[in-house]
Amino acid sequence: MFDTLRIETDARGIATLTLNRPDKHNAMSAQMLVELTDAAEQLGADDRVRAVVLTGAGGSFCAGGDLAWMQAQREMDRATRSAEARKLATMLEVLNTLPKPLIGKVQGNAFGGGVGLACVCDVAVACDTARFGFTETRLGLIPATIGPYVLARMGEGRARRVFMSARIFDAAEAVDLGLVARVVPQQELAEAVEADVRPYLSCAPGAVAAAKRLARDLGPQINAAVVDRTVAALSAQWETPEADEGISAFFDKRKPRWVT
Repeated sequence: MFDTLRIETDARGIATLTLNRPDKHNAMSAQMLVELTDAAEQLGADDRVRAVVLTGAGGSFCAGGDLAWMQAQREMDRATRSAEARKLATMLEVLNTLPKPLIGKVQGNAFGGGVGLACVCDVAVACDTARFGFTETRLGLIPATIGPYVLARMGEGRARRVFMSARIFDAAEAVDLGLVARVVPQQELAEAVEADVRPYLSCAPGAVAAAKRLARDLGPQINAAVVDRTVAALSAQWETPEADEGISAFFDKRKPRWVT
């Protein structure tokens, strides 16, 4: 049914949603964004599903945006580029408001949009070898559409430690930043995620959904106006000389001119 994802649901109603582009480090293409949105809507509407585990196939959780997709955006006009940014924003919103518990199983590295995916999970557990980073500014871009979810998860003060620098940080610092709840060795990751899933099997599904909705309503507001601002900000940044230089340098396999 999906080309870039796998969904497996066990007898208890625990669905595992797996990003399935291991050869591309599970980088998000335009197709994956649409499929993630569709999958989240399907899982949210399925009364048999009690909780969802989000993970990646292979050694990476999610490397961010697909390179071919990013290269194609260089040639788009603003309206088309905005539509592409909105695909990412819509996917994040649907996952963030999923009426089921969403547990992130971060089995490998997460960069850019991959960090955004971890932030829309209700709880994320990472293996101790995972690395993280908001790498957009190295390319002259900004982590715009994921920004509201990052700030909601980390808080502004902690987010500013890593949001603009593109610095790669380890799993222990991800805990300190509030990005993930805890870190375990790779061989213990499945059981650690199970420990977060298991309690929901004793809870009333409707009450869980209502409690999650209330928490979201009481937390930082991520409404249509906020999403529109992030889409506009990213679209505008794409039109800057820095974005052109950063993307060109990446594909030319050279350092951009600002690197000293």
